[in-house]
Amino acid sequence: MSDLPIKLLLVEDEDDFRDTCARWMQRKGHDVTAVASGAEALGLCEKEVFEVAVFDMNMPGMSGMELLQRVQQARIEMEVIILTGQGTIESAVSAMKLGACDYLTKPCALGDLEHHCQLARDLGLLRKENRQLKALISRDRPKVPLVGHSQSMMSVMRVVEKVGPTDKPVLIQGESGTGKEVVARAIQQASLLHDKPFVTINCAALPEQLVESELFGHQKGSFTGATADKPGLFEIADGGTLFIDEIGELPPALQPKLLRVLEDGSMRRIGSHRERRVHVRIIAATNRDLASEVAEGNFREDLFYRINLLSLELPPLREREGDVDRLIEHYLTRPWRIDADAREALRGYHWPGNVRQLINVLQRAMILAEGHDITVHDLPDEIRNDANGMRIIDPSSFRSVKSDSLPLSTSGSSTLCDDSMLKLDDIAKAHVLEVLARENGNKARAARKLGIHRRKLYRLLERFEATTDEPQTESTTST
Repeated sequence: MSDLPIKLLLVEDEDDFRDTCARWMQRKGHDVTAVASGAEALGLCEKEVFEVAVFDMNMPGMSGMELLQRVQQARIEMEVIILTGQGTIESAVSAMKLGACDYLTKPCALGDLEHHCQLARDLGLLRKENRQLKALISRDRPKVPLVGHSQSMMSVMRVVEKVGPTDKPVLIQGESGTGKEVVARAIQQASLLHDKPFVTINCAALPEQLVESELFGHQKGSFTGATADKPGLFEIADGGTLFIDEIGELPPALQPKLLRVLEDGSMRRIGSHRERRVHVRIIAATNRDLASEVAEGNFREDLFYRINLLSLELPPLREREGDVDRLIEHYLTRPWRIDADAREALRGYHWPGNVRQLINVLQRAMILAEGHDITVHDLPDEIRNDANGMRIIDPSSFRSVKSDSLPLSTSGSSTLCDDSMLKLDDIAKAHVLEVLARENGNKARAARKLGIHRRKLYRLLERFEATTDEPQTESTTST
């Protein structure tokens, strides 16, 4: 509770009590204006701003309740405490319904009056900050806060705009680090629930019992360590959105319980027999192939169909042509700069960790850079090596390849001797040319098989001095 001075309006028709209260509050350092009638109070409120007002309920002319109504009608922003010598439960309820924040009976200790005024002022400040934050969020929130202009990301944005306004479950699938939670928040912001709670849980980060407790809550004494009642995330998210990340990791024993909430909105806390009803929109995410998990018996088929009513697949960063530059500009703001070589190295990297890895690389570079200029020397070794055409390849990961199964180099010599261990660059060359041959020279498909961007493949082929004609049909398979 704050001890700052309060701008206080005191409306009391009893002269002695009004003067006593005013002097006490002034001695405590508060700015007090004391008047004897509701009419005077309304006139002052039109000219001055007060944080807190204390209205006597029973005054001649205009009562405190009537004054409270007039203040509410005029949309005068201040916290009001009703004070009376004839307090009843009915009058207290009526005052609170009209907008009073507190209710005191006379006689009351002056210290108690100051305490309640301080509480009322703090409540008013919180309400003001809440309004300001809501206005700021509403003004600054993009319609779909996703970064990228590649064809694949534009498709994701169109799906987000379509599914957002519904209240149906959404399943987001994609590799780790592709931004599934970011997309989930974009869906929530595009929905009618954008000003309601958005609550998250990661099933892979918690043990089974804790996942159940987090989702559904528990009663005191229901298990060792349950020292108090605890609401679950479903209750906290009631009326809003619950994002269940890595739902493929949800223990089988909890899947029927989740299905029941999705079907009829009913749930129970651990250790409780009381049914609770919630209305929550579910957005789930996974980097697993849930259809395969269903086929293998690891995930309930009925739950899969329930959460998969609306779905979208997030593309890996290596397939988002041109988006690396967009992401660099988004996360690398002034005064930071990145030189052409470093930017080209980032463009050509295959990004197994996707957007999350790119963000981490940029943050690391900002720490290591001299001044505010990021160069290729500030990037991790694997990206610098990849930029030089020397992507690190573990020879043990290759199957044995016969020389007659590979295309010939421009010199006409075999690219790989039978089962010989050549230097790393030769192994990389052999692998690239073998994949390209298997894809009948289609560079787009070969790049996807290799896990690299097509531009990177072009640079590798130039470096290997290889010449392979690209079929005319490649444009239909490009990413």
